Amino acid sequence: MTYGEPTAGMAEARRDAGGASHERLSLGVAARLSRYLQVLTQAKKMGKETISSQELSDYTHVNSTQIRRDLSGFGKFGKRGVGYNVEALVTQIRKILRTAGQHNIALIDVDASKVGTEVGNQGVRHIDELRQVVEDEDIVVGVLAVPTHAAQGLANELVDAGVKIIFNYSESLLDVPPEVTVHTSSPAVDLLYALYFYLT
Repeated sequence: MTYGEPTAGMAEARRDAGGASHERLSLGVAARLSRYLQVLTQAKKMGKETISSQELSDYTHVNSTQIRRDLSGFGKFGKRGVGYNVEALVTQIRKILRTAGQHNIALIDVDASKVGTEVGNQGVRHIDELRQVVEDEDIVVGVLAVPTHAAQGLANELVDAGVKIIFNYSESLLDVPPEVTVHTSSPAVDLLYALYFYLT
């Protein structure tokens, strides 16, 4: 559900998760595998059956040698001269990233006008229902898409409700307990980062 401040709404989104028990990946490998999965998912939707490491490289901007090294660390997936089977590789990477099952995610918004409406097929709920929904739906991830001034208070509500992972799309630097993981992504910072690599 999307959640907001006391006058805002919330909508529940579902995300694939769960799966194989692998050792913890390094941040670099996990980030690259996530990028490969994004490209492979699109290729699958387009009906593509195989993909080469060079094609993956073209879309992810990761060196094809690095791609082969990353994937070979988890088993033999591709065939020389043929490439990787898209569907099989999607399945394997989801297992590696533990995204083969399903987890519920709370998306937090501060638009009161959305309460009671639907986003896609998910109902937008009031923030006062957050704790109960987190418990009922076993939500472990909260996504903050809110103005900077609202972020810390809503992060506190997520933590109090039992959420263990927060994706923060605000400019706020969140103060949370050590057992809660925060991933901060700022569109402005991402743009500067992309421009730096494009211009240099």
